[in-house]
Amino acid sequence: MPLDLKVLDEQEALAAISRDDVRKALREAFGGLDGNRTVQPAQTLTQFPDDEGDCIFYPGVIYGLDIVGVKVSPYINALKRNGKYPVTAYTLLLSASTGRPIVLCDSYALTTIRTAATTALALEYLTPPTASKLAIIGTGKVAIEHLRFVASQHDWDEIKIWSPSMSTDGARAKAVSDLVEAISPKATVAKSLKATIADANVVMLCTSSGSPVVRTADLPQDCVVTSISTNAPRAHEIDPAELGAYSVFCDYAQTAPVTAGEMIIAQQSGAWSPSSIKGDLAGLVTGKVQRPQRGLVFFRSTGLGIEDLAVANLLR
Repeated sequence: MPLDLKVLDEQEALAAISRDDVRKALREAFGGLDGNRTVQPAQTLTQFPDDEGDCIFYPGVIYGLDIVGVKVSPYINALKRNGKYPVTAYTLLLSASTGRPIVLCDSYALTTIRTAATTALALEYLTPPTASKLAIIGTGKVAIEHLRFVASQHDWDEIKIWSPSMSTDGARAKAVSDLVEAISPKATVAKSLKATIADANVVMLCTSSGSPVVRTADLPQDCVVTSISTNAPRAHEIDPAELGAYSVFCDYAQTAPVTAGEMIIAQQSGAWSPSSIKGDLAGLVTGKVQRPQRGLVFFRSTGLGIEDLAVANLLR
């Protein structure tokens, strides 16, 4: 029997995606975790021989959508040595009822979209109604995508964005300023990290840093902090020793403690236990957990296969 497989490159996939549909798809995928209609195993990291790179596999099943699949994302050092970007990502969907392939797509750009959409979905439930000031740390593609999703979902009075390059590269600072103001007239590039997070109600960490980006002591007492970090081993954007100062939420409580760098380090040092996680997106979406009324809140997104599958399913 001939294969009825839809294949899309990066530009075709981007052209076919609606950000509103992405948010709805993620809500359904995470809601399914609560009723066991969605299955999310832990991601798997496989090292290449001779330090030539690695590959992360993001599997999942969304049975309500009749899909099973995996995103495969290798880091290839040979590409880096040749001056090329070392990361690629492809998602394969199969029917959960027939086992036959449905979609194969380049999902590198889609990963940026689903990462930002996941943070935005969490903030729908974790942002206090009175929040008025949003801070974004990072000015790369992921940070800008976060701004696109979050700028209009809450009534912000002020949005500040900053990264270290803003202080050293005037041309880049001007280009970023023009871009963020086009997305939201309330968005401006700040002059320093301190100025960005001062009095912020929500701080989105959108960097590829492998070490702490902000100090907990510098944050307002009542603040929601979101983090994506990077897939480098044990990478983190807040100090693992400070994790206990937060009410911790995550994308999926079954897998985040074995994937998120700050959680791994904090467990090993005895400073924190996964049992203190207050909730995850499955609980938030279904209303089984609520955000704390006061204090510091930390939401950690690690990147899940079901996010990739839910987005790729929109391309069918």
